[in-house]
Amino acid sequence: MSAHAAAGEPRRALNPIPGAAAMLHAMSTSIPPTWMVLIGIVSVQAGAGIAKNLFGVLPPSAVVWIRLLTSAIVLVAIARPVLRGRSRADWLTAAGFGLTLATMNWAIYESFARIPLGIAVTIEFLGPLSVAIAGSRRKVDLLWVALAAGGVVLLGRGGGDVTFAGVAFALLAGVAWAGYILLSAATGQRFSGTSGLAIASVVGVLLMTPAGVYQGGEALLDPRLLLIGLAVGVLSSVVPYTLEMQALRRMPPRVFGILMSLEPAAAAMVGMLLLSEFLSVPQWIAIGCVVAASVGATRSARPGPDAPAEGRAPDPGPGGPRDGT
Repeated sequence: MSAHAAAGEPRRALNPIPGAAAMLHAMSTSIPPTWMVLIGIVSVQAGAGIAKNLFGVLPPSAVVWIRLLTSAIVLVAIARPVLRGRSRADWLTAAGFGLTLATMNWAIYESFARIPLGIAVTIEFLGPLSVAIAGSRRKVDLLWVALAAGGVVLLGRGGGDVTFAGVAFALLAGVAWAGYILLSAATGQRFSGTSGLAIASVVGVLLMTPAGVYQGGEALLDPRLLLIGLAVGVLSSVVPYTLEMQALRRMPPRVFGILMSLEPAAAAMVGMLLLSEFLSVPQWIAIGCVVAASVGATRSARPGPDAPAEGRAPDPGPGGPRDGT
C-alpha cells in the first residue's frame, strides 16, 4: 500500500486570494522543484527547532494550538471550502482526518520536549514508512523493514537524552501520521482541492483549544510569544505545504518520495545547529538506516504514472506532503 499523505486530495489552482495565483506561478517557475522540496524540509524542521525553544515559556500543547490555528486560517482563506450539501460520512471523514492531524502534531511536540529533534522525527517517520510497505509481498521490502528496525534499536542504544516517554510520544506521532495518510486519501475522495485539509485543520484547532488555551494561560497574551508561535505555524505548515504541492506538479512522485526521506537527517542537523543537540555516532548511523530504508521502499515501490490523472495529485511516497511535523 502506498502512502498518500495530503497529496491524496485532488488538486486545483490555489487562487481565491487576489495575487496568490500570480505569486505561486512565479515561484513554481523560478525555483527548481528539487529545491522546493529541500526548502520545505528545512522549513519544517526549523519551525520545530523554534517551537522547542518556546517550550520554556509555552507548553507544547499551546504551541501546537498556535501552529494549527495559523495553518487553518491560511488554508481556509485559500481553499474557501463549500460546507453545504455534505453528507454525514463526509463530515465524519474530515473529523477523523482532523483528529489524526491534531494527535500527530501534539504527540511529536511532546516528544520534542523530551528527546532530541532528530531522534523524535526518525522514530515518527516509521509511521509513513510502514504505510508505504504495508501489504507488500515483495521480498526486498523485508530488507527495508529490517533496516528500519535495526535503526530503531541503535537509537535506543546510542546513549544521550533518550527517555521512554519521548520515544512513546514519537511512536504515537508515527501512528497518527500513518492514520493521517490513510484518511487524507479518503478525504480527498470527498472534498475538492485543499478544502478537506482546511476543514480538518479547523477540527484540529477546535480539539486542541481546551488544552492549548488552558495550559498556555496568560502567556498566550504576550504579543512576542504569539508572533513567534505564528512564525512556527508559517514555517512548519504554510511554507512546506505550498512548496511541496507545487513541486509535485513538476517532478515524478518517486523522486519526491526519495527527497522526503531525507527529513530525519534534516531534523538531526537542525537540532544540532539550533538546539545544540549533538547525537552519538550510533544514533547518526540509526538515522542513516531509517533514511536508507525509506529511500529503498520508495525506489522499490511498484511503478506508477509520473503524472497524475486529471484533477488528481500523485502519490508522493513516504513522508509528504503533509500539514504535520
